[in-house]
Amino acid sequence: MHSDLSDGLSSIEEVLDSAERASLDVIALTDHDDIRGGFELRELAARRSSPVEVVTGSEVTTRSGHLLALWIEEEIPMFSSLAQAVTLIHRAGGVAIAPHPLSYLTFSIGEGALRQLAGDADDARMVDAVEVRNPSYAGRVRASRALWLNTHVLHAAETGSSDAHHAALVGTCWTEFPGSTSGALRSALQAHETRADGRGWTLREHLDGAAKQQWRSMVRDPIKRARRTMTRAGGGKNK
Repeated sequence: MHSDLSDGLSSIEEVLDSAERASLDVIALTDHDDIRGGFELRELAARRSSPVEVVTGSEVTTRSGHLLALWIEEEIPMFSSLAQAVTLIHRAGGVAIAPHPLSYLTFSIGEGALRQLAGDADDARMVDAVEVRNPSYAGRVRASRALWLNTHVLHAAETGSSDAHHAALVGTCWTEFPGSTSGALRSALQAHETRADGRGWTLREHLDGAAKQQWRSMVRDPIKRARRTMTRAGGGKNK
């Protein structure tokens, strides 16, 4: 899910409120190429003794498409190759998940790139899971093919994610697993004991705030991320 620190429309407080109302056990805030929101959400959940456990993460922009990085404590560089990004996530102690795979409606990892990873003898370069349930139109357009590809070729764990950019949509899709903690979730991913579930968004849910969200996603946030990258390269402080 995403917050207004990235291209989302809701604050981290609103995101956590919705997660609690949905009775979710574990959530991950994955703002685009920015881990700061995950840290802030984790701290907020701890301060108010929330029953929801927060996993830090980000949605990394690779040259092949977006890639979720969970359980990381440092940012993964933008525009790395897919194999390099997966390797860096693993070196950072994280888990790599392909979100909305194969979709032509958003920047997604294609079938060829995923097949190339699967054919690599180095397991450190393989994604740990594939998102096979995403409630958005973009996430659903190639969902059946992505499920087939994972079942017959990739053999990764499966996940479901709300990909919510609005707090009201938090919990519309989810990952079921034995247990209720982040540690149990991670063990279930490693053992391929996860199952994706949830529902698709209605047209009204898609249109609610869509123009504002798309402006943030396509214009404002790429500029912000580019400035942060240049600031880091120049040795300055992050803004």
